[in-house]
Order: sequence, then structure tokens, then C-alpha cells
Amino acid sequence: MTAIKESSTLNVNKKANKATCPISYVMSKLGGHWKPIILFHLMSGPKRYSELKRLIPAITEKMLIQHLKQMQEDVLVIRKSENVVPPFVTYSLSADGEQLRPMLDEMVKWATARDFKMEQV
Repeated sequence: MTAIKESSTLNVNKKANKATCPISYVMSKLGGHWKPIILFHLMSGPKRYSELKRLIPAITEKMLIQHLKQMQEDVLVIRKSENVVPPFVTYSLSADGEQLRPMLDEMVKWATARDFKMEQV
């Protein structure tokens, strides 16, 4: 992936908007297709990487790894690694991630009020 130049107009505009608009700030943390979906699945408890991959079959391994790392850096997700063979790594919501639960619950309510039916996987 090509790095965006720090002084590019797009980057400067994004930073200015993020500093003045709370929605832009939230979208910088949760933006994209996969992050809210990953957080939704972590709401039910800690998950291993393989469990998340199984729950979200359409996501590529690269995207799952990338988003988990970004959410770890944003302190939304905690990565716990146990030093055993084979490695045992779990992901769970951090305190900041838990604070997103009401918003994610509202998204679920909004979807189910519009005849969305969750399929059993």
C-alpha cells in the first residue's frame, strides 16, 4: 500500500475535519466496511483470529489482520497472546470498545426493524 504524503491536500483536509467534527473523528476510528462488523462479533466475548475469520467469511486475511492492528492501535480492541505452542491469541473489546456497544446495539435494532433476519451460520 502506498503511503499518503503527510502534506498532501487530502491529508491536511482530513486532519482539519477530524479536529472540528466529532463524526469525522468517529469515522476515522470505525470507518470502512469491516471494523464495525469485527466489533459486533467481539461484543459477544473474546474471539480467536480463526473464530473471527469463520464468523466473517467474506473478509480477506489481510484485511482482518490490518483492521485488528488498527483497532488495537486505536485502543478499541485488546490482543492477548499466551506464550504457548501453538500460539494462543484472543481479541476482545477494550474499555473504549465497550463504550461503542450502545451504538452498535442501536445499529442492530435499526436493521432488525427493517426486516433484517440474522441467519444462523
